[in-house]
Amino acid sequence: MAIEAQALPDLHVDQVGSLLRPAELIEVFRRYDQGQASEAELRQAQNESIRQLVAKQEARGFPILTDGEHRRRNFQDSFGASVTGFTDSPMAVRDRQPATERLHLVKNQPMEEFRFIRSIATKPVKTTLIGPDRITQRFAWEHSRAVYPTVDNFVADVVAIERRMIDGLVNEGCRYVQVDAPGYTAYLDPVTTAPMIERGEDPAKNIVRSLAADNAIIEGFPGVTFGIHLCRGGKPGAHRRTGSYEKIAEQMFNTLHHHRFLLEYDTERAGGFEPLRFVPKGKMVVLGLLSTKLSELEREDDLKRRIEEANKYLPIEQLALSPACGFGGGPSSGRRMAEEQQWAKLELVQKVAADVWG
Repeated sequence: MAIEAQALPDLHVDQVGSLLRPAELIEVFRRYDQGQASEAELRQAQNESIRQLVAKQEARGFPILTDGEHRRRNFQDSFGASVTGFTDSPMAVRDRQPATERLHLVKNQPMEEFRFIRSIATKPVKTTLIGPDRITQRFAWEHSRAVYPTVDNFVADVVAIERRMIDGLVNEGCRYVQVDAPGYTAYLDPVTTAPMIERGEDPAKNIVRSLAADNAIIEGFPGVTFGIHLCRGGKPGAHRRTGSYEKIAEQMFNTLHHHRFLLEYDTERAGGFEPLRFVPKGKMVVLGLLSTKLSELEREDDLKRRIEEANKYLPIEQLALSPACGFGGGPSSGRRMAEEQQWAKLELVQKVAADVWG
């Protein structure tokens, strides 16, 4: 039986979005890039991959489904592949680029993705899109003044575009939208705030502007659950964005209007659970305790112990469990683990959640 929309904000299990791509799909992407496969062949391979993925998720009883982001080359394509106005639009959110003209929404990729999975799924579907903070961090404002005299002008267009994207999703029936916000963890680490300062930016002002923009894109959509995922980087061996959430916790938790905060807690670089004391009543924190970078399966008792530690700072009914990040990473990124190991981790999330929350 499908879960009712009003129950989504209180789910005690979750997943971040991307799931491992099968070798067959990776191969079709490769052939397409080399001009050896048509767009129709690529679309057919994506459709088949998503059909199999949905069947596997539903067979395991997972309460919230995704299409694994199997149509994307990168999780940021939700914006980069949908908008023109940058020097190189598909790469717009992957590298700092100037704007050559005002941004324009040319297609709503998340809506198109949702439309297909909704047609084959029997349970609620989560859709993900990149948030305004990361988009703004990747905007070369210093080379764009002829188009956008101020960063605020740019952010206003980003907000307007993302509101149109969310409106399209909602009209198609989407009731759970996750905003990916990897930029917020940049404010925790001097290594990643240093380039902002060198460009003449004030990180404190940047985060205030981004929090307001994140609120603006989700306002006025009743009945829709909004989550926000704070990523620390998905590449194995990456050590940037290190630091406790403490530095931004009180400001972030008490400013953002999102229902669910998906936080990475799979490594020591995230610090302890003390920042959760700032989470207001009525908000959920999804503890990302299972690694999507290491294939070793976590111990059930260790996960329960860490949930108990978090419960010292936040009531148990406001906590949930998930993998720390997505399992995918793009068609050419290779696998971090075997597909069976991915499913074992997702099944473990459900088992632990059933034991802890019933």
